[in-house]
Amino acid sequence: MSQYAQGTLARLIEVAVGEIGYIETPDNITKYGAFTHHNGQPWCGSFLNWCAAQAGVKIPNVVSTIDGQQYFKAANQLFTTPKIGDLVFYNFTKGKQPEHIGLVVEVDKGAIKSIEGNTSGTSSQANGGEVMLKSRPLSFALSFGRPTYIPYLGALPPLMKVVK
Repeated sequence: MSQYAQGTLARLIEVAVGEIGYIETPDNITKYGAFTHHNGQPWCGSFLNWCAAQAGVKIPNVVSTIDGQQYFKAANQLFTTPKIGDLVFYNFTKGKQPEHIGLVVEVDKGAIKSIEGNTSGTSSQANGGEVMLKSRPLSFALSFGRPTYIPYLGALPPLMKVVK
């Protein structure tokens, strides 16, 4: 049982942190892809849709990062300055279309930390097979989609899993 209420940013972070270290079965097969009915495809968006559903947070379908970004833009919830809890749309090749997505959990000068599905430490950043906490320069971020959360005034969960 969680100490964080459903629908809050704290609950979404708690769910996402609990998934850090998850590794796909070869060829993009994951519980996240099964959830969104997109198994076998890149799953960074499926990961976030799964986490949001577990946390009771409503977000658009972001399996297609392009469609997800367009949804936030149409809803006037797309920004250029990050806040904790935003969904960050990335492009690693200086293109104009998003190719990856993560959940912003920390904002610092010129950089953000995000929890991301389907990334890696050494190979492709947009298709790597693992859920990880990543630190990235803001220059990779195209925009930030801002979900609506139920208000929560307490401390946010720690960013590392607690091993029991």
